[in-house]
Amino acid sequence: MKISEVISKLQLTAYTRMPGGEELINNVYVSDLLSDVMANAHEKGIWITLQTHINVVAVAAMKNIPAVIIVNGRKPDDDTLKKATDEGVAILGTDMHAFEAAGILYNMLNG
Repeated sequence: MKISEVISKLQLTAYTRMPGGEELINNVYVSDLLSDVMANAHEKGIWITLQTHINVVAVAAMKNIPAVIIVNGRKPDDDTLKKATDEGVAILGTDMHAFEAAGILYNMLNG
C-alpha cells in the first residue's frame, strides 16, 4: 500500500510534507520504546507511536522507516517537525488509539 492511501483511509493529519507519498509500505510496527523499534522494526514500514520528540525521527531515519503515525491526538513540536523534514520522514497524526490504527492498517495489508 502507498503512504497516500494510508493517509486517506485513516484520515490522518500530515504534519510534514510527504517526501514519499507514493512510497510503498509493506509492514507496520507499533511501539513506544525507541530501543524496541531499533531492534525489531523493519524498513519500508509505518511506525505507530505516542512519542512526539525529536528522537522518534532519528530512529525512523536510522531504520529507513518513511512514515510515523503519532496517536492519541498528540502533536509533535517544531524541532521534531524540522528534523523530520530534513530527514525525509513523514510525521502523521490521528486521534485514534494505537490499537485502532494498527487494526485498520493490518486489514489494509492483509485484506
